[in-house]
Amino acid sequence: MRNNNPLPSLGLAVLLTLGAGLPGLRPGFGPPPSPAGISLMSMTEISGGQNGHYVVDASINNTTVTALIDTGASTVALSYEDADRVGLHPHSLTYDIPVNTANGQVKAARAKLSRVEIDTVRVDDVDAMVLPEGALRGTLLGMSFLSKLSSFKSENGTLTLKN
Repeated sequence: MRNNNPLPSLGLAVLLTLGAGLPGLRPGFGPPPSPAGISLMSMTEISGGQNGHYVVDASINNTTVTALIDTGASTVALSYEDADRVGLHPHSLTYDIPVNTANGQVKAARAKLSRVEIDTVRVDDVDAMVLPEGALRGTLLGMSFLSKLSSFKSENGTLTLKN
């Protein structure tokens, strides 16, 4: 004998749809899952100043620091004062790395920055150097930061950073 009642089939279809979800729809049981190890690309564009330099407000170890992006610097270089502000305790570091500056050779200390962010672009575990008190004014974001990005380019007075 044939069952002409469509309700059991319709009920089963609704139940399966709610359990599996339809493309573009999801049941309201929490946020959508994000695949492990996959992050969305972040990008920011920085306009060069009137002298062509790229100066940014960067977040270093969750502290805002004004920095100059310097592709000619091999590493991130922090002034003694900025290093103190971001929690690197420069008074307790060992200054034993000879570096050449515009004011001659000085000895810097190795450091590791847990996080450097410019807008939405973030890099973790960045090698850096701290210069002795008075040897550097400000902070330079050099290649130890830039080389961890997926790309960076300067074009028509704008520096684009992507990760």
